[in-house]
Amino acid sequence: MSNEPEPVALKGEGVVTRPTTGTAADALERLLEVLKARGVKVFDVIDHSGEAARVGEHLPDTKLVLFGNPSAGTSLMQTAPLVALDLPLKILIWEHDSQAFVSYNEPAHLAERYQLPTEQVAVLSAVDALAHAIDRPDNS
Repeated sequence: MSNEPEPVALKGEGVVTRPTTGTAADALERLLEVLKARGVKVFDVIDHSGEAARVGEHLPDTKLVLFGNPSAGTSLMQTAPLVALDLPLKILIWEHDSQAFVSYNEPAHLAERYQLPTEQVAVLSAVDALAHAIDRPDNS
């Protein structure tokens, strides 16, 4: 039996969560490779578990990757300035019970939240393809 508290929720409204292969560290490495191969700017990787350890707490491997395309993001913010609250795009890579997961904001949820026009939803939908590409051998 683990001494870790059970997470309050493994789901969130408007959040896509799915298991991924290997460890969270493996998934992070693959995601960064995919982003680099596609020329996507990585703004930061926030190491939540590392920061928890720094203050004497334990958190299973949990990293938040912030990434995007400044041109595409600027276009979205020109249409709906409040979308900046959810940009750059993010993918959370985390572990629970020895299983790695990827989670991200559902593009349709963000589009509805900020009342974005249909033609701009495709910009947000790139996160779906990126999240799935980390489990493809060719990162496509």
